[in-house]
Amino acid sequence: VQLQASGGGLVQAGGSLRLSCAASGRTFNWNTMGWFRQAPGKGREFVGAVTGNGARSTYADSVKGRFTISRDNAKNTVSLQMNSLKPEDTAIYYCAARNSPFDGTSPYERDYSSWGQGTLVTVSS
Repeated sequence: VQLQASGGGLVQAGGSLRLSCAASGRTFNWNTMGWFRQAPGKGREFVGAVTGNGARSTYADSVKGRFTISRDNAKNTVSLQMNSLKPEDTAIYYCAARNSPFDGTSPYERDYSSWGQGTLVTVSS
């Protein structure tokens, strides 16, 4: 499956941004999808993930209550709604897919087999 992330840009602190991840190729319906991010000079970290049917989502503590993941399996897209953005949210954001519909959410990179190219989010203070 090929993943394409989009929607990044420059936003002021306190603002909102919505990222999208479009999947093509092998259907990703029912596979858990995750979002990760990598800030300048830091390693990639887990942001959140949603199960295949959208019933369950998990988030990193740093974004809980501010970010929301949703998915539209009919359109093969997953979205990350980011509200109350902070300068420390500045990073390249990646979407990723787990390999099997039976895999649940996971905060670990190694559990995701397909990755998008990333989209840059810059939050100014």
